[in-house]
Amino acid sequence: MRLLFAFAFMLLFSACINQRVDLIVHHAQIYTVNNEFTMAEAMAIQDGKIVAVGSNDDILKEYQSDSMVNANEAIIYPGFIDAHAHFLGYGQSLYAVDLMFVPSWFEAIERVKAFAANHPGKGWIKGRGWDQNRFPGKEFPTNAELNILFPDRPVILERVDGHASIANDYALALAGVKAGQTMEGGLFTTQNGKLTGLLIDNAVGVVEKKIPDATNEDYKNWLTAAQQNCFATGLTTITDCGLSPEEVDRVDALQKSNDLKMRLYVMLSDKPITYTSKYFTSGGYVTDKLMVKGIKVYGDGALGSRGACLNQAYADKAGWSGFLLSSPAHFDSVAATLISTDFQMCTHAIGDSANRTILKVYAKYLKGKNDKRWRIEHAQIIDPSDLHYFGDNNIIPSVQPTHGTSDMYWAGARLGAQRLKTGYAFKQLLEQNNWLPLGTDFPVEEINPFKTFLAAVARQDSKGFPAGGFQMENALTREQTIRGMTIWAAKANRMEKQVGSIEVGKKADFIILDKDLMKVPTDSILHVKVLKTYLNGERVF
Repeated sequence: MRLLFAFAFMLLFSACINQRVDLIVHHAQIYTVNNEFTMAEAMAIQDGKIVAVGSNDDILKEYQSDSMVNANEAIIYPGFIDAHAHFLGYGQSLYAVDLMFVPSWFEAIERVKAFAANHPGKGWIKGRGWDQNRFPGKEFPTNAELNILFPDRPVILERVDGHASIANDYALALAGVKAGQTMEGGLFTTQNGKLTGLLIDNAVGVVEKKIPDATNEDYKNWLTAAQQNCFATGLTTITDCGLSPEEVDRVDALQKSNDLKMRLYVMLSDKPITYTSKYFTSGGYVTDKLMVKGIKVYGDGALGSRGACLNQAYADKAGWSGFLLSSPAHFDSVAATLISTDFQMCTHAIGDSANRTILKVYAKYLKGKNDKRWRIEHAQIIDPSDLHYFGDNNIIPSVQPTHGTSDMYWAGARLGAQRLKTGYAFKQLLEQNNWLPLGTDFPVEEINPFKTFLAAVARQDSKGFPAGGFQMENALTREQTIRGMTIWAAKANRMEKQVGSIEVGKKADFIILDKDLMKVPTDSILHVKVLKTYLNGERVF
């Protein structure tokens, strides 16, 4: 009897000190990205959450599991978080004509012809990614060739930044667009009294409204394709900036059916339908995979299409300073609505005039230090006298490092040397609040987080240009960049208690890399590979 009792006690004691968990990862070099940026060797995971982080000896002594991952000293970081992207838009682009990096409008037309041959019929042809700054002469194209090739099939081709498109005459006619037509925050360009097909900012939406509604199958194809590519690059949470309530419905349904696993923070577009939707009237929406707590407001256009609103005229277009997409009174009314809610106001602002307008509106309602976490998306060109608004009012500048290295080839021509100095000023912006979320704005840029890292730390593009870095006085340190891609991105979404670091109680979102971003030579950063990606403790890549 005593032997039986002793044996039972030993089993009970053993169970107490050898807790069973779903997964143990050991013999790794784990960057926890906690407050102290400490390292660990192992972690235990149960029910999708991290229950212990520590040394190999401690974790292997105290926990046991049927699933053991020996990392063989590989590098582990928290899953990367993209603080500003267009996840749905990226998925849609995978099913459209790929015009990224085309060197000429001729090449763009050739790609459209090939796409049309593989997708015959009368349906819309959509494309995305052209950039006239890559073309000889850097002039905007017209729709002349599209009109010849597709006289009875609608075509719309979106510029890389999403703030301009070329539509053929057939598409323009379907939308009822006429030469000389005007609208607030948009431009239907003409030449010799005739429409050229070039649509700027709000004018794009006039034509896009005529595109037939997508099906549930379309959404499934778009989002699962996007998810697969994102997991492969180490992304586990994405901020999707500017969805309609209906689009959120589609995302939520796919997540609930487990077709879509990607964790998303969604900003609702600043449209009238948003404010009567269940997502807004109920104070937001939160599930294990989805958080809807932001409103995406549109301040101005993009620098590349000269739609960014500047205090002074463009250096390469006399008398033209861009425009706001809505009136200052509208921005004020949105702020007045949101200040009494938990929703974050997240405003796209690129030009120094747009930033000044939005910053002053924010300051009027925030009235100093606060934890509302209102955001300026992009914050690309800031007048030096306006930087203080960020720190004074805890306004979050949400920036995309690769914009700087993509725009550096022509931004000086748009702005002039003096104004460029406080463009893409990541370090100056970080110093305002001592933290800074980083993203890509994909599909405007590539989804690759390693290009974000390179652009932030070395201020170089994928070609290693420029050798000394672009405006290196605004480079970030490697630790700051990792934080910007993980915990600070989570904080910008009010998700820092759930994700963004490898700490007890947080969701087990992490990635295993073959090389250490904190140590790898600059010219090897883009060669770092993601070996495995885990979401909620489940391997998804």
